[in-house]
Amino acid sequence: MAEFSLIESIRQRCAHLRDDVVLGIGDDAAVVAVPPDCELAVCTDTLVAGVHFPRDTTAADIGWKSLAVNLSDLAAMGATPAWALLALTLPTADTGFVEGFADGFAALAAEHGVSLIGGDTTSGPLTITVTVHGFVPKGRALRRDRARVGDTVWVSGTLGDAAAALRERDSTGDISAESRASLRARLGRPQPRVDLGILLREFASSCIDISDGLLADLGHVATASGVGIEIDVLRLPASPALLDRVPMEQRHALQLAGGDDYELAFTVAPERIPLLQQAIARNAIPITLVGRVVADSGVRALDAEGRVLELPRAGWEHFS
Repeated sequence: MAEFSLIESIRQRCAHLRDDVVLGIGDDAAVVAVPPDCELAVCTDTLVAGVHFPRDTTAADIGWKSLAVNLSDLAAMGATPAWALLALTLPTADTGFVEGFADGFAALAAEHGVSLIGGDTTSGPLTITVTVHGFVPKGRALRRDRARVGDTVWVSGTLGDAAAALRERDSTGDISAESRASLRARLGRPQPRVDLGILLREFASSCIDISDGLLADLGHVATASGVGIEIDVLRLPASPALLDRVPMEQRHALQLAGGDDYELAFTVAPERIPLLQQAIARNAIPITLVGRVVADSGVRALDAEGRVLELPRAGWEHFS
């Protein structure tokens, strides 16, 4: 398949049209209209085969995840997704891969009203770069630098499943087929918490998405805000699949430093908790209180006796 045929195949599957797209795929640049009284949130992520996903991952799952990791960043800002750009580097012009990739990408884009408005295709090692744009009311974006001493620390969903899925890939242990499938789904098709991020604009003092591991990502919040954070490891939410397979000590390591969760971690002032819980109950979004912001620096995970839990590493870091 030639380059322009590849582009057309992607366009047919992914170019969901929005009223605010003045000019989409097919010209030198896209033209879009930003709503009045909004600011534009923009983020980009690159996924490399063998680094960000196993090489045998299905094309559809790669397409889904390449968009999901970016939507998770928008969720952490409290932004509503709108447009995406895709740069796709392929070893060969594989029609089947491109169609599967585009189908996975388009499925998640449709869930969140995202329009693919442009990008690029090149030959080389399998690499995907996606840039997404979203709207947030002026002055209302969630940030990392506004956590305050006395705030409570919360996470959405459950933690550790994706890291457990990677650990279980070559395992022949006694994990059930149902649990294995559940863990792999969390790795291959993370669910960005866009609706929660938008809701948190009313309640959170700071927010970040959990991509490199809870300790590492909360470390960014602590540094940006000039505070310390303490996490109670026994409060960390775990899925039935994780509980089915992983002993507690190993489970805590996966939850704290495994990465690839794409949940949200956020801080809330104590007086805002009742209203937050009411809003969460109406929207059926799972969140868990896991810690507190303290007058210190860095992030510590504490066991049941209040002792600091030592881990070999805090999370994923390129070039480390």
